[in-house]
Amino acid sequence: MKDKWEGILKQQGPYIWDIPKDYRPGMLVDGRIYASQNLLADIIRDQAMDQVANVAFLPGIVGYSLAMPDIHWGYGFPIGGVAATRIEDGVISPGGVGFDINCGVRLLRSNLKLEDIKEKLNHLVEALYRKIPSGVGSEGIIKLDIAETKRVLADGAQWAVGQGYGEQEDITFTEEKGRMPQANPEIISNRAIQRGRSQLGTLGSGNHFLEIQVVDKIYLPEEAKVMGLKEGNVTILIHTGSRGFGHQVCTDHLAIMQKAVQKYRINLPDRQLACAPVNSPEGKDYYEAMSCAANFAWANRQCITHWTREVFRQVFRMSREELGLELVYDVAHNIAKMELHQFEGKKVKLCVHRKGATRAFPAQHPDLPSKYKEIGQPVLIPGDMGSRSFVSVGQKKAMQETFGSTCHGAGRVLSRGAAIKEAKNRNIEAELRARGIIVKARSRKTLSEEVSEAYKDVSEVVNVMDQSGISAKVARLRPIGVIKG
Repeated sequence: MKDKWEGILKQQGPYIWDIPKDYRPGMLVDGRIYASQNLLADIIRDQAMDQVANVAFLPGIVGYSLAMPDIHWGYGFPIGGVAATRIEDGVISPGGVGFDINCGVRLLRSNLKLEDIKEKLNHLVEALYRKIPSGVGSEGIIKLDIAETKRVLADGAQWAVGQGYGEQEDITFTEEKGRMPQANPEIISNRAIQRGRSQLGTLGSGNHFLEIQVVDKIYLPEEAKVMGLKEGNVTILIHTGSRGFGHQVCTDHLAIMQKAVQKYRINLPDRQLACAPVNSPEGKDYYEAMSCAANFAWANRQCITHWTREVFRQVFRMSREELGLELVYDVAHNIAKMELHQFEGKKVKLCVHRKGATRAFPAQHPDLPSKYKEIGQPVLIPGDMGSRSFVSVGQKKAMQETFGSTCHGAGRVLSRGAAIKEAKNRNIEAELRARGIIVKARSRKTLSEEVSEAYKDVSEVVNVMDQSGISAKVARLRPIGVIKG
């Protein structure tokens, strides 16, 4: 460990590193990073450590300013950051959620084996690419008027299922049942409404994707059986969020929060941490608007799920029951939630910010559907387009140490610009095809930005959380077909 962190970071366990709160005057709690020695070197180079320290300044923060092993530099909060604040005297910060509100992942399992789809894989990828719009500014086939857009914002995935885009069972296996009831469409700006009206059912760009995968390793057979995951079976992973709508909601409220910082005389080391007291008018408005964006994202993933099932039915000429395309789970990883947690010997309601972090509730948690009560909440952790993804389950230690949170993916080590340089003069599509992965993207630039070298080793990230007792590995998924924006 070189540079300024030598002698400052305190190692508390094989994968736990603390930044003492006396590191910088004004820190209210210690910072805590989960990482291996190898991953820590990347985190230090990225300067995300300073952001962990900055978050520790937030009024009302409790426990630690937390960082998962996929942490990297973000807006205000690091991506991979978790912070819980008290409701009565704490704050809520849009930087602790991010611009892509409720960017998240959902996993579908199937009865199909690799040999069942091998001959039709090219056709399947093409058909999915045609059916599900992707790319910057992409627009979907659903066109909504303002009144109907507001209904989507109020009801989320439940709106989509009510319109015939999916099944009631999908709601059961979606975090929050696909709807945050605090959503208030009446406070959403006209600009945000206009941006969202035509983007429902679209993947978008950047690291968002739809991936066809094969289960290639089972770590916990009983948990995998409950989830319907079998070695050799095909799965579909969908990763997208609230698109331009969520981005506009965040933009609108950051401007309000900048003024709130002055109004409430909040001392911050970084203006990107702009926030307001949870119970203030500005804080309540942001939470209600963020809930609208979260609902939009759940509706978005639900519509994509419906069209994915349609494409599979058409390509394989099989019924939904024969295909077995059932939702395993849907989790958000850019969101703030009001949750009950045990803290300092009593149950308290906290505002838990998860930015690039996944909820990981353990077995018997009251918020879990009955199917998962005995094993814990499924946690979905995608890799990059050339590497494996993982399914884990939340553990009791997550509630004790991380406010029920774990990692959300591999985490970048190269900026998009640096990734493009890394991929210069390479044919990424051909490289992936040579490894048995068919990829379809809107542009070569997207493939360059998302090249595998731009990301940490997701296996190492997942192992840190597994070995730390936060989320246990259940299954590994290998990509065979990828759609990118």
